[in-house]
Amino acid sequence: MTGPVERATAAYQAAYGEAPARIAYAPGRVNLIGEHTDYNDGFVLPCAIDRGTAVAIGDAADAMVSVTSADYSEADRFDPNAPFEAAPGWRTHVRSIAAVFRVRGLAIGGAKIAIAGDVPQGAGLSSSASLGVALAAAFDREQRLDPTALALIAQAAENDFVGCACGNMDQLIAAHGQAGAALLIDCRSLATRPVSLPEDMAVLIVHSGITRGLVDSAYNERRSACEAVAAHLGVAALRDIDLAILEAAKTALDPVAYRRARHVVTENARTLVMANAMPASDWAKIGRLMADSQASMRDDFEITTPEIDALVARLAAATSGLGGARMTGGGFGGCVVALARRDRIAPLQAAALDHFSAVGRTPGLIHACRPSAGLKVIGA
Repeated sequence: MTGPVERATAAYQAAYGEAPARIAYAPGRVNLIGEHTDYNDGFVLPCAIDRGTAVAIGDAADAMVSVTSADYSEADRFDPNAPFEAAPGWRTHVRSIAAVFRVRGLAIGGAKIAIAGDVPQGAGLSSSASLGVALAAAFDREQRLDPTALALIAQAAENDFVGCACGNMDQLIAAHGQAGAALLIDCRSLATRPVSLPEDMAVLIVHSGITRGLVDSAYNERRSACEAVAAHLGVAALRDIDLAILEAAKTALDPVAYRRARHVVTENARTLVMANAMPASDWAKIGRLMADSQASMRDDFEITTPEIDALVARLAAATSGLGGARMTGGGFGGCVVALARRDRIAPLQAAALDHFSAVGRTPGLIHACRPSAGLKVIGA
């Protein structure tokens, strides 16, 4: 099967009868640890994966944007200079990127576009951020914007037009991913630090079979709870407090909001410890940190499901002390990520198949990978 770049190129040629001027490709991501910390100005530790979205683009003779999707065999056409109007499905994501360019005074003009991707949707692997960053890079014909600026445009599109109050992690890792390394991202300063994965360390991504949608889930409610606690404590974000400060305020807080904040505060601390444990192959610490993260997501943030908890437990046991597992992504479904010594990947894959047999689900994505590079533009 050909990859997104080849399929986007073929779709462009089929739709417009010519080759594209350039192609922008941005990967999906898996977050190793640091869940729901990004919009709290905290720390995250994702890596780019070897699946992504390609956007082939060329100039149009008129001022309209024409788009075709190789994955859906669908098309769209809109005026990028007109006020934003939502459209069904993937079309809104394309229109939202164009809208951010427009409101920021960044003219994009007419364009012909073809899109292809292989990031599973609703899996917590950031298919929408992959699309958004690739689109932003494609629209930036003169390459005026650096990768961070492109990432922030993609985030603004989600926040201001799609209606998802996501943080900036997904877009930043799509823009800045590095082969062989995760990226410790400070979501306040946007500073990044590569965290190398030893050669004998591998990532396994297992789709639970439960799809989820951020806008339609309780994601935005949890963000509001976190912001309310920060406001009560007089800080800009939960990044600015430690557990002792939160505990001192416990009796004055709504019990649910307190638990939401406790997850964020402890998850921030776990993420910083993990960034040191991974390069050292400290398997015991890695396993413990991932287990604690899972428990916090289950009990304090309440974003897991019993079926996902069971999958995580089965995978964690299969590491035999040489790794760990946790749910990754916004929650309520999606993927589980395992980080383990390479020789444990086959037993982990077998454990995943055993889980799906036990719950009566057809296995979906069970994918072993190493961290991949981020955004690239071909033909610029």
